[in-house]
Amino acid sequence: MQLDCFYICRMKSQIKLEWLDRIGMTASLACAIHCAALPLILTALPVFGLEFFADFRIEIFMISLSLVIGTWAITRGIYSHKSVIPLGLLLLGFTLISSGHFLVKDYEFVMVPIGGLIVAAAHYMNWHLNRLCTNCSTNNSEEIK
Repeated sequence: MQLDCFYICRMKSQIKLEWLDRIGMTASLACAIHCAALPLILTALPVFGLEFFADFRIEIFMISLSLVIGTWAITRGIYSHKSVIPLGLLLLGFTLISSGHFLVKDYEFVMVPIGGLIVAAAHYMNWHLNRLCTNCSTNNSEEIK
C-alpha cells in the first residue's frame, strides 16, 4: 500500500516538473525573442503603447523570473535523473544574459538571445531526461517506510 502511494506521489511530482520545464522553456524563448526583436522595433513601441517593454525593470523582472523557475525546475529534476548537465547549461545561459546586460554592452544584442536559447535548451534537456527516467529514485524506496 505504501509503495503504491510512493508511485502515485512520484507521478504527481513528475507532472509538476514537466510543467515547470514547459513554463521555463516558454519564458526563456520569450526572453530570447524579446531581446532579439527589441532593437528592431524599439522605435515603434510608443506608437502601439508598448514602451514599457523597453523598460530596464521589465527586463530584470523577466530575467529574475526565468532564473527562479529554471533553478527550481532543474534542481528538482536533478533529484530524479541525477544529471547536472541541465544545471550547467542553465548557468552558462544566465552568465551570457547577465554579461550581456551588465558587463559587455556592445555585444548585448548577441549574448542575451543566445543565453536565452541556452536556458531554453537546459529546460528542454531537463524535461527530456525526466521523461526518459523510468527507474528514478527507486533507491530511495527505503526512506518511505
